[in-house]
Amino acid sequence: MDIVKELLAGSRLALSRAITSVENEYENAIQIMRDLYPHTGNAYVIGITGPPGAGKSTLTDKLAREYRRRGKTVGIIAIDPTSPFSGGAILGDRIRMNELTMDEGVFIRSMGTRGSLGGLSHKTGEVVKIMDAAGKDIVIVETVGVGQSEVDIAKAADTTLVVLVPGLGDDIQAIKAGILEIGDIFAINKADREGVDRLQVELEMMLDLNQYKVDWRPPINRVIASQNQGVSELLETIEKHSVWSKQTGEREVRHSKRIKNEMLSMLDEQIGRYIIKKMAESGEFDRLIKTVEQREQDPYTVVDGILKSILR
Repeated sequence: MDIVKELLAGSRLALSRAITSVENEYENAIQIMRDLYPHTGNAYVIGITGPPGAGKSTLTDKLAREYRRRGKTVGIIAIDPTSPFSGGAILGDRIRMNELTMDEGVFIRSMGTRGSLGGLSHKTGEVVKIMDAAGKDIVIVETVGVGQSEVDIAKAADTTLVVLVPGLGDDIQAIKAGILEIGDIFAINKADREGVDRLQVELEMMLDLNQYKVDWRPPINRVIASQNQGVSELLETIEKHSVWSKQTGEREVRHSKRIKNEMLSMLDEQIGRYIIKKMAESGEFDRLIKTVEQREQDPYTVVDGILKSILR
């Protein structure tokens, strides 16, 4: 396919077109992914999550610049809320990273969640692979920042960075959302604010109680992203986690889980589409809905019957 050859040859336009095809599920989308798959598996994926207002976009911008100073190419996937009118991303994190767009070694893509829960678009995994195949050394995925359902990023990233800020009650929110369990590293941004010491102490106390991270205790880094303070040190902490995960085999375990999750998700999607298509064509589904409406049957028995007939 021309688009794949152009992408592998370094064309930014082809990279953009490939992402658009996959995101919008064009006819050539699956073939693009098939052709690109042998060229994946080289990029290091960093997930950045945390509540709204934590400064995730600013920190993503500064981390990308630091990686560029070290000679690494960077792909950024900024997940934004979806417009109910156009279906597109509405906040436009790319606006905040305007200068980076001029750098040939950086590629930024905003994506809408399109109704997906968990803070990610359901096409994020594919877009990570496309950027990986395009030769990006680092792929940073910045989640939408919905607060309570950000845990999906841990399945997609090699290192998950949780960004918090003092003074917003984020410590309690983080604990409620289960973010402590998914964070490999914590960054307290806007560390010149009042309450930074209290937030760090509370995080340390929670980490003492956390049974999920036995071999790797998540470090806590203080940063002031807007002033580029602590960013280089934070990058060093990410590198340490990368080395640790490789040496202990944790990265391999995560990659294996990721492939399993992706394949189960694909099966779920394909089977769902097949069932809907079959039922819609026959008109049988409408008839079954009527029987449930009239309490002649219950929905559990109906769904069980549909599955049995299709699997047979």
